[in-house]
Amino acid sequence: MNFDNLSNTDLDHLRTLEKRVTNPGARWADKPGHRQRNLKVASDRYQFELYQRQNLNDESDFSCGLRVIKPDGTSLTLCRYNGSSHAHGDIDYRCHIHKATAEEIAAGRKPEGYADETDRYETLRGATHCIMLDCNITGFNDFEADQPNLFQA
Repeated sequence: MNFDNLSNTDLDHLRTLEKRVTNPGARWADKPGHRQRNLKVASDRYQFELYQRQNLNDESDFSCGLRVIKPDGTSLTLCRYNGSSHAHGDIDYRCHIHKATAEEIAAGRKPEGYADETDRYETLRGATHCIMLDCNITGFNDFEADQPNLFQA
């Protein structure tokens, strides 16, 4: 698989093909300022990694992402579900979902630089719930949907 020649259809296929977590008991690792957990994910043909990161001092500073990994260890982030701790372009301190696009790759920019605002989650657990559904990942149960905020305008 040549990451430079992937079309948007190829990227969508990688995101949505059936995948299963192969190490559901992966433990959190403490890092400077955050904690992180990396889950190995596999399909019939490809290897992936689902990562979760949570800032230790800011609940809204989190990221959950899915990478496809080539046999040589090279990886490409297919999507990343971020918290509301920072602005991204026109998205002002709201949760947002990054997706790799062929256009970003062709322009030599970060493949997952494109992002859309979302109100589907507010926490890392909620973001994990969404990425598991959106990317057709099974075999991991340490997530749940966020409850809707009935007081948010």
